[in-house]
Formats: sequence, structure tokens, C-alpha cells
Amino acid sequence: MIARTSGSGSPLVIVHGFGVDHRIMLPLEEAIGDTPWRRIYLDLPWAEGAPPSDAASALEVASSVIDDVRSALGEARFAIIGNSFGAMIARYVAHEMREQLLGLATLAGVFEPRHDARIVPPRQVLRVDEAVLDAAGDARGDFAEVSVVQDAASFAAFTEYVLPGLRGSDPAVIDRIAASYTLPAVPELAHPEPFTLPALHLFGRQDDVVGYEDGWRFRDHYPRGTYAVLDLAGHNVHLEQPQITTALIRDWLRRMDAEAGSAHYPGP
Repeated sequence: MIARTSGSGSPLVIVHGFGVDHRIMLPLEEAIGDTPWRRIYLDLPWAEGAPPSDAASALEVASSVIDDVRSALGEARFAIIGNSFGAMIARYVAHEMREQLLGLATLAGVFEPRHDARIVPPRQVLRVDEAVLDAAGDARGDFAEVSVVQDAASFAAFTEYVLPGLRGSDPAVIDRIAASYTLPAVPELAHPEPFTLPALHLFGRQDDVVGYEDGWRFRDHYPRGTYAVLDLAGHNVHLEQPQITTALIRDWLRRMDAEAGSAHYPGP
């Protein structure tokens, strides 16, 4: 479901992660709001306000995203960026619709869907402001569980962009899809020819949810891919390291513009 559109220009489809909604990706507005890209934010089936859904697998979610893209864009070329579970969906869409694609980006992406098979670092919190945690109230548990940087700025971003989606999600839909979380085949293996469009894969060095090594093993599949692992960042890498994330996403957009022959792009 399309939840929000912003801006004008080439379409950029934006897919959020598991258990949250499109609001977790809204920091991209501040990062790239002045670029010649039309941002199309999707809500996946469990999101608050989404129409009733009987989706019961990751494949059904991915297929519904393709349907949404085709309905909204027809045959227009587009780029896609996904976060966490949404990154797995974005990779599926990118490989199934490669002829229509401009580029692909992932943020803290799921590359190994089987939780017990992931290579992840040990849980590590690098910065803690106890006053922030003491004042967090009933949001403390959710915030502390995933955050590597537990300070005022990180908590403000979490409460604005993450918490509303967590609290508004439909647990029945989440449980149904979680039971069939894997795709039938890894997109890079189902389509083994190199993905030669501009790509970006961004990870948190301290991400103990999906890690980064499972994504890095596909680096040869993306000869035009920028790979980055950011220190002081966990699974919410774009919230904990917003400035570097902004720079890398803007670089990815520039590379796609150059590929398409665009003559103009806003400043750094």
C-alpha cells in the first residue's frame, strides 16, 4: 500500500522493515528532500491503516509490492530502497523487475532470513545516557533492546519514527508472515548474473539483529555497489548515523542520475 508520496522527479520506492511502518524511513525526507526524486513510501500489510490482508509469507508481501509498483508506475523506470526485512523485499523486486530499475539500496538489510543462521556480532551498547533511559517510560524496553547509541538524539528519533509503527502494527498479520519469513530463493542466486546498476548496501557495525557479513558475501554480485559498515550503529543505522547515511544515499542518487544522463543535481 502506498502510504505517502513526496517531491517530484524519478520515482524512488521506499520499503520499511518488519513490525514497523513507513515512518521509520521518513528521515530520508530531510536527507534527500531537495533532490529530483519522487519518494513513494509503502506500508506493508501489518501497518496501521493498511487494508485487511491475508498475506501469509514473505513471497506474498514481495508480490504485493510488485503489484503496487506496477499499479503506480506502469512501465516507468524507478529506484528502490529497503530497510531490514524491507531490504530483502527490495532485492526481490529489483531482481524481478531489473529491466525497469534504476538502482537498489539497502539499509541494515536482511540477507540471511534464517535467524539462527545469521552471522552477527555480540550485543554491544556503546553510548548510554541513563537519564534518557530513566525518562523513557514504557518506551524504554523497545528502545534499549535495539539501540546501540542510547542518548537523547537517538531516543528522539526512535520515538518519532519507530515507536508509532511498532505500537500500531497488527500482531496477527506479523505472526502469520513471520511463520513463512523466507523467500523461495535468494534473489542473487535466483538471478545470478551480476547486478550492474548503481547499488548501495549500508550496515551497522554493531547490528546484532542482521549483522553485515551475510550481506558482504554478495559483494561480487554488485560490481557497481558501494558497501559500508558504520561504527556506532546497530540495526537502526540510519537513525544512529544520519549524516553518513545521508551522504551515502545522496551519492547513490547521484550515481543513478549520472547513469541516466541527468545534467543537474543539488549540492552536497
